[in-house]
Amino acid sequence: MHSGSRGRAGAPHDQHNGGARRESRCPRVAATGRGSRATCDRRASAATIETVFGDDPVTVLLAADPQIHWDLLPLAPISVLVAIYVRRFRRARSEGRGRDGRVRGAGAAQAAAFAAGVAALVGALVTPLDGLGEDYLFSAHMLQHVLLGDIAPALLLLSLSRLIMRPVTRRLMGVERALGRLASPWTGIALWIGLMYLWHVPAMYDAALRNPVIHLVEHASFFTAGLAVWWPLISPVPMRRRLSGLAPVAYIGAAKFGLAALGLYLTWSNDLLYEHYAEVPRIWGLSPVSDQNAGGAIMMVEQSFTFVIALVVLFAAMLTQSEADESRRERLEDAPPPPRPTSA
Repeated sequence: MHSGSRGRAGAPHDQHNGGARRESRCPRVAATGRGSRATCDRRASAATIETVFGDDPVTVLLAADPQIHWDLLPLAPISVLVAIYVRRFRRARSEGRGRDGRVRGAGAAQAAAFAAGVAALVGALVTPLDGLGEDYLFSAHMLQHVLLGDIAPALLLLSLSRLIMRPVTRRLMGVERALGRLASPWTGIALWIGLMYLWHVPAMYDAALRNPVIHLVEHASFFTAGLAVWWPLISPVPMRRRLSGLAPVAYIGAAKFGLAALGLYLTWSNDLLYEHYAEVPRIWGLSPVSDQNAGGAIMMVEQSFTFVIALVVLFAAMLTQSEADESRRERLEDAPPPPRPTSA
């Protein structure tokens, strides 16, 4: 088969029975400190078969039905986030109510965006998607990263506004001044591309899956990178070095196609890059390489999809701004000239 698969096919061919697999997997879980007895049992209970890829026999773990679970621990910080937002949202509505009774900047659109952002966080961290990604499928892990590093940050930033952010605006402006030239939209792209590619280096990726602390840092990095790349476009608090003209189009294009290139590589790669997924049970008929290809396709399609949505929103905003400017010019042209001063 592929060179990556042959390298991992080194599982000795005499380990064709579940007992041998059970003895080899459990000590590894105990030695690395990653996972639990349940994780070990999921791997040990998987049946094994010998299949042939090319000319090499390869022992493959099979699990007809994955053992999935919900992780309720992340609900604690998510609940704190919800409590903070709801409290500030209510105050903003009372502060921002105009004479006509309408509230601008703390309405249904912001509430819906926040609810969707929280749902994305729950989907990434609480649902069985997390366990599927760790113990079975690279593609499930990639879907988790897409939710955590791209979709959730964008939605949560859309839930904010100048009105909602008013209590911290001065602090944010102070941070921006302290950062100097680093407080630039292009810094956001550098963080986005740099962190995403860094954590997809095979050694870093496998280390995160084997060490809970590194895994937590990885997830925090993804979320931070997402906030950094979306902030200049959504700008709940305007930046001093803001994007203007067609710069937002170039910005989002560079960000999305920069990461889509990684997805494209993973989609068409014939080598298994991540050692971890050569060792876990296989489910749903996906080989390690086809699972990796599916994960790359998820990344590539999601980046393309969000690029198209952002492009539509940007052009709609440009058109609206152009119409507003034209209307302003027409009002100025139609206004009567100011009266000339009379001479004494």
